[in-house]
Amino acid sequence: MIRNFVDLWDITPDEGWSILLNAESIKRGQDREKHLFGKNVGLFFTKPSTRTRVSFEVAVNQLGGNTIYLAEQSLQISRGEDLKDTARTLSRYLDCIVIRTDSHKRLEEYAKYSTIPVINALTDMSHPCQVLSDVFTLYETFKEDIRNIKIAYVGDGNNVCNTWLVAAGLFGLNLFVATPEGYEPSSYYYQAGEDLCKITGGSIYLTVNPVEAVKDAHVIYTDVWVSMNQERSEEKINMLLPYQVNEELLSHARKDVKVMHCLPAKKGEEITEEIFEKYADFIFTQAENRLHTQKALLKFLISSVI
Repeated sequence: MIRNFVDLWDITPDEGWSILLNAESIKRGQDREKHLFGKNVGLFFTKPSTRTRVSFEVAVNQLGGNTIYLAEQSLQISRGEDLKDTARTLSRYLDCIVIRTDSHKRLEEYAKYSTIPVINALTDMSHPCQVLSDVFTLYETFKEDIRNIKIAYVGDGNNVCNTWLVAAGLFGLNLFVATPEGYEPSSYYYQAGEDLCKITGGSIYLTVNPVEAVKDAHVIYTDVWVSMNQERSEEKINMLLPYQVNEELLSHARKDVKVMHCLPAKKGEEITEEIFEKYADFIFTQAENRLHTQKALLKFLISSVI
């Protein structure tokens, strides 16, 4: 059976926990198997990438497989070939494909015609690999207490924020989200998260008040205010200024609070340089964990193919 990872809800709660435990085993060196031996994984990227591209290339290599980087401008799709034809062609050559693109609908169309696993490496609506890895970072830190901690997301209600809503539901987490009016996360992803919360016991709370969100928080998470290919709006920046992760905002959280950022960071906007550097070790552990979690994800998806 072909399994895709287009959105975080493509895995069940049990499967999500299994992937996290596998990531832990891989990171500790307890699982050194070449799960992708003889497999070829395509990296079909429209957008620039540092962490996603490198972590996937290294992950596939260390699992014994081979990657082929496919920049969209170098493919016939850039000259007008139908996306569904590209999907059907590449399915004949590859064992899995990782796609980073502007349009979530475009990714869904590709997955519809693909006969190999499709992994979402970022779209305008969702970033499941990032957030799956972030949850692993928190599990690594808090273990079973992860369900009892308060996680606060502050800033723009973007693709990462959308995915955190689903993650709260999938893993039974306690999530507070603070965004300005007009920059809320997707109601579709919010509803998906709420539906999962009914199964797992998680909770999601939306507010426009960043202080309320971070009050007594164990974890504060932020992301850039202007995502790739978005036009910079000074009106938006001004609306988001009260949501900056700075010393004053952190004063309302727990003294042992952890700060997370999915990178790249626009220091001086969503987070100050001072706070970024103070929590840099945790932020770069978060970045490192993309490698280990994606190994576990690749193992899960490719071993699911019968």
